[in-house]
Amino acid sequence: MARTRANDFEEKQRGILQNAATVFAEQGMDKASMSQIAAHAQVSKALLYHYYPSKDALIFAIITGHLEELDAEISAADDPSLQPEQRLRKLVGTVLECYRGADNEHKVQLNATAALSDEQRAEITKIERRIVRHFSTVLHDLNPDLDQKQRPLLMPVTMSLFGMMNWVYMWFRDGGRISREDYADVATTLILEGIKAVR
Repeated sequence: MARTRANDFEEKQRGILQNAATVFAEQGMDKASMSQIAAHAQVSKALLYHYYPSKDALIFAIITGHLEELDAEISAADDPSLQPEQRLRKLVGTVLECYRGADNEHKVQLNATAALSDEQRAEITKIERRIVRHFSTVLHDLNPDLDQKQRPLLMPVTMSLFGMMNWVYMWFRDGGRISREDYADVATTLILEGIKAVR
């Protein structure tokens, strides 16, 4: 007979993933152990292994959970009826808000993908492509010339924007002189003004 899920299964699972992300971010993917993660999450190793049988499974769950939440928020925020400039600003603001409190998960995403199997990486790539497509669509609307076959610049410009957003955790601090909203304005302006000069 199959074992039934506890009523707090998802809550426990989320707590384990958050604590695992903290340990991975602090210790590194190689040095972090399942024992350290169990201790940090205040659960037994047996319970940890019940939810996640390996470090790879934990890493995969952290990354996919982080990206799926981001994808869902971006999809909900994306409004094709807006002017492209407004649409881009809303998307940038949504990403930066999703990154609030998710620095550890973000570090795992950026640094631990190499530890996963080809199948796991392929699944992550699918989600990432969905996320990127929202932005490349808007940037194409802003400057269709970026998508020329002889000089394909749409993806480089799109990924340059992600570079600004993805590495914000390295220097940005909530409560500082610049708010997330301020930086969303800055990043959007840099792209909107810079895209005009890209040929």
